Order: sequence, then structure tokens, then C-alpha cells
Amino acid sequence: MSEEIKEFESYSGPASLSPIPLTVGSVPIKAEDKGKIKANAVQAMHHYAQQEMDMLKKQADLIMQQVREIEDRLKISEQIYQSDIRFTPVVNQVYHLYKKEDYFTLSLIGPGEWGRKAKPLEYVASVRLLGDHSWQVLQKNNQGTTT
Repeated sequence: MSEEIKEFESYSGPASLSPIPLTVGSVPIKAEDKGKIKANAVQAMHHYAQQEMDMLKKQADLIMQQVREIEDRLKISEQIYQSDIRFTPVVNQVYHLYKKEDYFTLSLIGPGEWGRKAKPLEYVASVRLLGDHSWQVLQKNNQGTTT
């Protein structure tokens, strides 16, 4: 027996508060392995902390993707407003942005609608004018340069 149990062999208080079993029918009292309890708690803490960090990383990735989309939208919108527009754009209408040498032009003609004549312009993007006069990028040519 351990020294701790020897100290309580002559316990004389209420049976419900006894640190050792007093009768054969008493519930056995077992010493807890505090190291194991702490190790399990630390493991659970790390597991849930890692889950939280993974969730925050996914949210950060989503936010960064949204930032890149807004930057692309802003860049193309600037190109549109600096381009040669020979008509008044209508809200919710789809337009196509092209580049020729050092300037941009906005057109109603899509990249697949030029017919037999070779198109002299480099396709940049298809866009839609929104009600707040910003531009929604519907399709973007990732192969060409759009600077």
C-alpha cells in the first residue's frame, strides 16, 4: 500500500466523504493518472485549435480570392473607361473589350462573331455594365497580355 492510503486507514468521518472504501460494497476509489488526463486534454486542445486555424485559413483564402477578383474587375474597368467607346453603353448589356497596339476599344461584337474577316484586335474580356456603372467581368482572356 502507498503511504497516502495508510494515512487514511483509520478514517472516522462520514462514509460519503471517505477518501477510501470503508465497506466491501463501497464504490471503489481509484487514483487518477493526472499525466494521462493532461495528455488527453492537451491533445484535444491541439486538435480543436488546428480545426479552428484550418477554418480561418480557408476564410482567409476566400477573402484573398475575392480581393483578387475585385482587383481584376477594377483593372478591367479602368481599361474600359480609358478605351475608345463609340457608343453609349446600356445597363445589363454584354460588351467585349479588345486591345489594339497601345489602346483599348469596347465593342458589341463578341470574339466568335467576327465572321470570315480576321479580327485585327486582341480579345481581353467580356463584360456587363451594372446599374452602378461598374463592370462585371463575365469572361477573361488569360492568354494575352492586358496591361
